[in-house]
Amino acid sequence: MGKAKSDKVKRGEGRAPLLRDVLRVPEGERVDLSTYDAGATPGGPHDKAAGLAATALMGERLGDLQERLWASSTGGDRRRVLLVLQGMDTSGKGGTVKHVIGLFNPSGCRIRAFKAPTREELNHPFLWRIAKALPEPGEIGIFDRSHYEDVLIARVRELVPRSQLGRRYGQINRFEQSLTEDGTTVLKCFLHISYEQQRRRLLQRLANPDKHWKFNPGDITERSLWPAYQESYELALERCTTPHAPWHVIPSNRKWYRNWAISTLLLEHLTSLDPQYPKADFDVEESRHQLLTEG
Repeated sequence: MGKAKSDKVKRGEGRAPLLRDVLRVPEGERVDLSTYDAGATPGGPHDKAAGLAATALMGERLGDLQERLWASSTGGDRRRVLLVLQGMDTSGKGGTVKHVIGLFNPSGCRIRAFKAPTREELNHPFLWRIAKALPEPGEIGIFDRSHYEDVLIARVRELVPRSQLGRRYGQINRFEQSLTEDGTTVLKCFLHISYEQQRRRLLQRLANPDKHWKFNPGDITERSLWPAYQESYELALERCTTPHAPWHVIPSNRKWYRNWAISTLLLEHLTSLDPQYPKADFDVEESRHQLLTEG
């Protein structure tokens, strides 16, 4: 290796960029989802078979890091991870929970799917129900939909006045900053699918009686609002990608790539946290001696 190339490697140049940098929404720039190819595979394996194999290989490393994160919390480490999944119907939020979070020990995960707010929840500020569902130290929390519903569907369906809606972006940013200051790594993923891909997935559900329970005729009506939802997502991505909690656009037409990408993002963030097993707060040798000499 030449000296110039060696110097670049030492400085971190010439290496493949982290996926979180590849998929991250640029701060302070206008977001136009039509410029994002939902069928692309940026930074990913070359085909489905390679993608499935690579995702499976990550399982052991993810499991080890999760265990270390949980163990470190028993020693007072307050860090935890919150994965936020947003996307249009059929984009794969539930599939991500099944195929990606399935790589973790479920006892260390806190999964919450947010539906329409209950009467009680409507009597509180919109972030109230979110705060109640946050992961505890050492846990990995997963939100299938989230507080962003209150600036997405609320905007499309005009559920709140625009003046109130505008304030919510700032409230969300301050809320997420407070989470990061308290030790939460916030990983936000927008699962980006195309209009035609959604049609194909809805038709697949209709073709399979075992999937009819997942189909809602109202989904067809919602498709007529696709442009409004895309605009609503663009605004949320623009206004709420911040240094402490950036958004990542995950091309999700290909399920294998979606699962690989989110697994990789989790691995990158957990690796950066580098949680450690706490040191024993007791005399290890004395305990060993007692066990070896007991009657």
